[in-house]
Amino acid sequence: AARRLAVLVGALLAFRLGSALVVFQPGYTDAYYYADVAKRLAAGQGLTADFIWNALEATGPLPVPSHRFWMPLATVLQAIGIRALPFLDPFRAAQAATIVVACAIPVLSYRVARSLGASANGALAAAALAGLGGAFAPGWVSLDAFAPAAVIGTLFFLAYRRAAAGDVRSGVLAGLAVGLLFLARAEGALFGLALLGLLRSPVSRRAALAGSAVALVIGFGWVARDLTLGSPPDLFVRSALLVRYEDFFAARTPAGWPSLDRLLAPKAAALVTNLVTAGFAFGLLLLPGIGRAIWTRRARPDVRAFAGLLLLMYLVESVVFTLHSTRGSYFHSLAAFMPFGVALGVVGTGALLRTAERSRVAAVGGVTAAIIVSVFALAQWDASFNVPYRARVAALAVIPDGPFLAIDAAAWRWISGRPVMVTPSDGLAAGGCLISTYGADSIVLEPVHFSAYSALYEASRPVAAVGGIRVFPIKVRPAVGCLP
Repeated sequence: AARRLAVLVGALLAFRLGSALVVFQPGYTDAYYYADVAKRLAAGQGLTADFIWNALEATGPLPVPSHRFWMPLATVLQAIGIRALPFLDPFRAAQAATIVVACAIPVLSYRVARSLGASANGALAAAALAGLGGAFAPGWVSLDAFAPAAVIGTLFFLAYRRAAAGDVRSGVLAGLAVGLLFLARAEGALFGLALLGLLRSPVSRRAALAGSAVALVIGFGWVARDLTLGSPPDLFVRSALLVRYEDFFAARTPAGWPSLDRLLAPKAAALVTNLVTAGFAFGLLLLPGIGRAIWTRRARPDVRAFAGLLLLMYLVESVVFTLHSTRGSYFHSLAAFMPFGVALGVVGTGALLRTAERSRVAAVGGVTAAIIVSVFALAQWDASFNVPYRARVAALAVIPDGPFLAIDAAAWRWISGRPVMVTPSDGLAAGGCLISTYGADSIVLEPVHFSAYSALYEASRPVAAVGGIRVFPIKVRPAVGCLP
């Protein structure tokens, strides 16, 4: 079995390298942000950014302290890759670090499946399904926290079972996993609630206390860093009280509390959308098996923790961070559950099928389906992110020298190598302070832009245009020095 697992890991690594031919640039705002800052961190410039992706970070002259909203683990991992592999370009070096981490996903999935009672063949099927990734296939090679979260989340569930039996070292490992999940994604802190649940039993109390202490040290360390920088006063409003996602990128804090009906309306839709997202993330065919395995193994503490945390994550993302959840946040959070969930699905499906022959046929069909879904996900990634990337590269030559505004400042910073500021979603007049402080002279509008710029994009004459990307001069010039 060990030899077959090694061969499988090698085959999956080859698939990852093939995936990297599609994912040859960061692709979207989160990943661009992590990569931009990782280059600076690798160069010894610390966690700082020389661009403004959101008004939350418009705290003073460039460079500004970074990660006032995002968490730092993906950036740190990428910076390690950039420093360790100087003979590669920064993107490929950062990506190599992510791919190395992703190699652990099938190994851990195999280990989980075996611990749940799967045969060696069943565990290999689980390893193949998780390693391929399905909808997560681009994520396993992207400059994001998908792969680290998947590995750390699986390690948490493996350690949690032993911690529940009173093993203090496993409690420490589970606490370390919680702390690292928090540094990967802020909602990873919810995993700490499972550790607190172990305090009720005298058998697991010491392990729970040890794990909680480790998690709190890591978590409070990052929170202390944020407090020394000064927490953005409107962070909660931008995170939980939005009724229009555009307002997240406004220069001014969204005024007042929204009415109750406007606040609640998106939440019902998010509950449905995120339920569908979860179904596709785990693979629709595995859902009956996941349900069966959770029910039949509900006495196991790791299975109970998985089910409880999965439900809690779904509710918190959908009800609290509603608009963010439906724009990728919830899908990101599911990465920490994916390998364990796939292992549950394989074990439960085997029980539902009852015979070894049916299980073998299902395993072959499942792996084939995972390959198809993974390839489809990569094709979707290519269409969604590589096409706009090529358009931006083509338009770069017509943008006047100097800083400029764009809807995705992190992406344009990566592509242009220049300081870039986000176009404030509430318009140029609202962003006058931002414009004058950072010295932007041009605004770059793409076919996808904030609604405040529709009239400018449609009715005004640009100074330059390439395809659907149009460049306009900025004429707003308020007094300088209005930021700290």
